[in-house]
Amino acid sequence: MADAREANARRLRRLAQMRKTDSIKHASSTLRGIWENGRKPGSIVLRSTLLAASEERSRLTELILPRGLALRFYLLAAFEAQCRLEPGAPWRNVLPLKGSGSWSDLIAIDGAYDAVSGSYGTASESTPGILRSKKLGELRLRQVKGALRTLEGLGREDALVTIPQGAKGQRLYDRFLLMQETGRGKNQTPDIYTVPAPRWQAVETITLPAAFFLGGWIQVLNPSEVATWLILRMLSKWAPRKHFVSGVFLTARLRMETYGLHDDAWEDGCRRLLEFGLIRRAELPKFEGADESVVRSVFSQPSRPRRRYEPNYWQMTDAGLDQDAVAKLEKELTLRQKVLDSAAKTRA
Repeated sequence: MADAREANARRLRRLAQMRKTDSIKHASSTLRGIWENGRKPGSIVLRSTLLAASEERSRLTELILPRGLALRFYLLAAFEAQCRLEPGAPWRNVLPLKGSGSWSDLIAIDGAYDAVSGSYGTASESTPGILRSKKLGELRLRQVKGALRTLEGLGREDALVTIPQGAKGQRLYDRFLLMQETGRGKNQTPDIYTVPAPRWQAVETITLPAAFFLGGWIQVLNPSEVATWLILRMLSKWAPRKHFVSGVFLTARLRMETYGLHDDAWEDGCRRLLEFGLIRRAELPKFEGADESVVRSVFSQPSRPRRRYEPNYWQMTDAGLDQDAVAKLEKELTLRQKVLDSAAKTRA
């Protein structure tokens, strides 16, 4: 409980700092510019192989480090590609790593926090605005390079980017290549990213509404929450009728075997997504003019006592993406902090 209280307080502090520096606002504005000047896709399509795990390892679990940007960066790269490229077109990098409209500009971060002074070094009131912006820009660049190293470090076959090396062995980050969701592949020629074709079957893809990127959600959700949301979206496409009627669920064993996602990350992710309004517990479908008792008799599961370890059934609520991401998180995290603080006082 103490860890949850501290983690929630830390998250609130980071969110407040990003609001103070307009970090999320600027990143979302840059993304909207890319979208409006491009093909304006209503949704971003991912190959479902991005989430797959093997018996030996789970690539997903290596992408959800608490403060890591690897998963976020890959999704942002897919967004940029699909705003710019036709389906089937091979990816090539057209953005610089730093500066206006760069990869670093697509990332919102809170800056470097000094635990001793209890303040952010990049946002001191005594520091000129230009200098604060420069320091944040340098930090974002380091974060982007770190994300690229993580994506390349998934292994030769599983790597989601490759970074060429210069004559002296230095990494040429600005020349990185984006790989398919399946990874670099086994062949000498890497599997360069291409935009999925619309004819692909539902089971092969996951669709992410553009609002997830344009509304700031990609900037404020934790990596484990994003991973949980992606999995639930994929399940809703695999079983659309079941999702509509009674919701989708995932047992612990199947989750570990298919995605490698542990109980704590999954359960906490579901709780937060529920609080943020991005999923809901399964509800009966509503038909205009229909008698609720008739609908319930047709669609509900047979009445039975709930088993202790029966999984929750979930439905996606994409309308939740239309909320102000920062305002919604601040509200829910503040309410949660009050509950956690009250529980701590009771225990004391």
